[in-house]
Amino acid sequence: MNAPPGPLATRRLILASVALIGLGNLPFGSRPAHAANDKYPEDAFKQKSQADAIKSLYGRSAEPSDKIKLDAPEIAENGAVVPISVTTTLDKVTSISFLVAENPNALAASYRIPEGTIPTVANRLKMAKTTNVLVIVEADGKLFSATKEVKVTVGGCGG
Repeated sequence: MNAPPGPLATRRLILASVALIGLGNLPFGSRPAHAANDKYPEDAFKQKSQADAIKSLYGRSAEPSDKIKLDAPEIAENGAVVPISVTTTLDKVTSISFLVAENPNALAASYRIPEGTIPTVANRLKMAKTTNVLVIVEADGKLFSATKEVKVTVGGCGG
């Protein structure tokens, strides 16, 4: 028959329980991984125009920057999978967003960039037709942009 735990074992159990309860306030505890202000930008993804999507997502406009490299094909034979990537030499990047002017909804993708992460994002966007792709980079509290026109052919046969 097992003897009941002694006072030392009971004390250790209580201390361990208190320590584990304290972990609940740390980021890897039971709280959501994102902060309250990092909620999913549902309204921005519903906007039809680029200007409205940018306003909804960031609340202000962006200025063009030569420190953003937007890599996209000049001609996309299949508008369903257009490869797009962006890199930047801007410091303190906190987000990167892709907008497609002539799509039914302008905002195609938006990423939060954790501190200390290399600000590079690649994606395959769906494009309805030939239009400009706009990338917005939020860095050090300011908005910067780069634009490139992508010609979408119909079924790879031109059009």
